[in-house]
Parts: sequence; structure tokens; C-alpha cells
Amino acid sequence: MTEAGPGWRILRAADQIATPWKNGGGVTVEIAAAPPGAGLDAFDWRISRATVAADGPFSAFPGIDRTLTVLDGDGLLLAVGEAQPVLLAADGDPFAFPGDVPAHGQLVGGAVVDLNVMTRRGRVTHALTRVAKGTLLPPLPAGGTIVLVCTGSALRLHGPDAPSALARHDALRIDGPIPAWQVDGSGLLVVLTPVSKSA
Repeated sequence: MTEAGPGWRILRAADQIATPWKNGGGVTVEIAAAPPGAGLDAFDWRISRATVAADGPFSAFPGIDRTLTVLDGDGLLLAVGEAQPVLLAADGDPFAFPGDVPAHGQLVGGAVVDLNVMTRRGRVTHALTRVAKGTLLPPLPAGGTIVLVCTGSALRLHGPDAPSALARHDALRIDGPIPAWQVDGSGLLVVLTPVSKSA
């Protein structure tokens, strides 16, 4: 059963949807996406996690901006276009790159689990940051969404009418105004902001 309150709902890891990679090379677990039911060629934004078990190319996503973060494993060397490969390690900084530029991943050791945030250029922008104990959730952008993904064993929020604890890989989706909740635990925070069409 979905746990929800005014402007928020918890997305439990056990309820998240597994789908094939666009290039057929593996399986990704969709955490949240918009609009509802949109496929891989029609979403405005999408947040997912995946297990990368072998070296190989990343799926191409024309018109999409991506940010990747390694959650578990020894690390991933990511080569985007002609640039020097970048080492993505667990607890390292998120790495942003365009989805329409060829990218290739090489495992440092065994398989890794990563978090992938994608937004359609010209429609939505995103910011992905790590949060730790004591972080206050930011204000919701106008018309936007916030998604908080638990990366530790558990994450709690403190404040008026705060939701129950998140377990590892659970996520909290916020689509409406909320009180100033404080994070107790470790996680990844995604802020999704619609692109203004005003001149």
C-alpha cells in the first residue's frame, strides 16, 4: 500500500518497476518518471537505478540530459565522446553528461549499481546532490518535483507530519508544498524544475 500525505508519497523499492535497458544490455528499475506511463522515448523526466554487470556502451537518448551516480561497487570508468574517461565511485560526486553523445562504461572491479537521472532538454532541468544528516529539504520549485532516494540502511525525516522512515533504495516523491523537513541519514536528492517558456 502506498504511503502518502498532502503533496508527497513514498515509493518503496519493492514496488518499483523493472524494465529492459533501451539497448537491451540489462535491466533498469524505474523509481519515478513523468508523465505517468511515458515510454523511454516520451518521458519528460525519469529516475532509475541499474546494475551494470559488464563493460559496454550506454543507451543513446537524443535530447536528454543525464546525471549518473554510483551507489554500490568498486567503480565505473565512464567515457563520454572523445573526453578522457571519468571514474565514478560509490559515495563520489554525481556526473552529468548529454544522453545523445556516445558513452561507454568500463567496470573497475565487479558489478556496480548506479542511480540515473534523465530530463528532456528544453522541458525540464534537474539537479542531483548528496544529502547527509542535518540537511533541510529545499523548497519545491514552481510546478516541479523533488525526489529523495535513500542510499544508506535507513533515512528518516524530522518535522511536522513527516513520513515514516525510508529503507535502502526507497524514495520519497514530493509534488506539493511541504514543511521544512530535516534529513537524518544519507541519500540522493533530485530537484526537477520545468523550463520556463516565458520570454
